[in-house]
Amino acid sequence: MSFNGRPLWDHLDIDVAPGEFIAVLGPNGVGKTTLLRVLLGQVPLAHGQARVAGEPIRLGSRRIGYVPQQKTLDGRAAIRGRDLVRFGLDGDRWGLPLHSRERRRKVDAAIEMVGASSYADKPIGLLSGGETQRLRIAQALVTEPAVLLCDEPLLSLDLAHQQQVVDLIDTMRREHQIAVLFVTHEINPILPIVDRVVYFAEGNARVGTPDEVITSESLSDLFGSPIEVLRHHDRILVFGAEEEPHHEHEHAHDDHHDHSDEVPLS
Repeated sequence: MSFNGRPLWDHLDIDVAPGEFIAVLGPNGVGKTTLLRVLLGQVPLAHGQARVAGEPIRLGSRRIGYVPQQKTLDGRAAIRGRDLVRFGLDGDRWGLPLHSRERRRKVDAAIEMVGASSYADKPIGLLSGGETQRLRIAQALVTEPAVLLCDEPLLSLDLAHQQQVVDLIDTMRREHQIAVLFVTHEINPILPIVDRVVYFAEGNARVGTPDEVITSESLSDLFGSPIEVLRHHDRILVFGAEEEPHHEHEHAHDDHHDHSDEVPLS
């Protein structure tokens, strides 16, 4: 995968098991969000292939749930929390939604699953960040996906709500055997539940457990410059990994030239 001739990542080969939690790490502009866009079917691969549950990736696949970055919603919005969840079922269709009994059952089940029943009928503009993010997770889960893609879902949340969201995603993936790819700049809030990490830098990627990848030696080799990793009270501190001055999601739609080999998910 490249942008304007600059490689984002190359030769990425990873097989994600059902129920596995993968943290996707690295500075801005290295291709973290682009990886999610590939798996969503929004950005094509020039080489190799990506699969979910043995099937090729396609745009709008219900086998994939997506939790976007947290955004501030208009406090005047009349749309209710349950409407936000319902968009996971019919948000890609034109016209008025179909209020069938089965669709309502699925929406109610997803809302109950994430513990949002008490405020699902309130306007979304009046909900807290943590409440809104629970509903976005319900929206992503309403189609019963095999894979859950999370793009910085903890941004703009306080520590308490961050922990609630992390605990919720962890519970959902364990109970329903959903593979999770979790893009983040900060691994510490999710460190206790991470199975493996994909760390992007300098056009390359390193895959392994946190203990294998997030070390001074491993990251120095990946970045091609000295990186210091310290562990303090079950927290990981990384020094020397400079952030890029731009944000990849702002131009990810322009990334069309890919050199990845394979990104199979199951």
